[in-house]
Amino acid sequence: MKIISDFSVANLDEMLEVYHSVGWKKHTTEIIRQVFEASNVIALVMVDGRIVGFGRALSDGVFNAAIYDVVVHKDYQNQGIARKIMEFLLDQLKNVSCVHLISTTGNEEFYKKLGLKKLKTGMGRYLNPNLSDEYLI
Repeated sequence: MKIISDFSVANLDEMLEVYHSVGWKKHTTEIIRQVFEASNVIALVMVDGRIVGFGRALSDGVFNAAIYDVVVHKDYQNQGIARKIMEFLLDQLKNVSCVHLISTTGNEEFYKKLGLKKLKTGMGRYLNPNLSDEYLI
């Protein structure tokens, strides 16, 4: 397993397969390209030359960062890959004052083990009513 951060070498079809393997079906290769090219911290996990997981973050490099899309192919889960992705991203963001992350439902304990805590004043807006119902108070 190795982690690379050069998106220019990414195989978008492999990344699409990772998203789809966990049920994230709205992603297309063009959407993947758009969101990863807009991200300034990227972790792509390669196993036997294939992308099997990834994560990304947006940051101003000083005050704030937000981690998104920590995803591991369903066939490679429970092998410590997501932990390695998070450790890599957090290390890249180690000098940033505040790092935010919105966990998918059911994965809160995983992020808690990595030192993240619930926000007292976190707020959000979702255009999708289903996501609003799931994540907003």
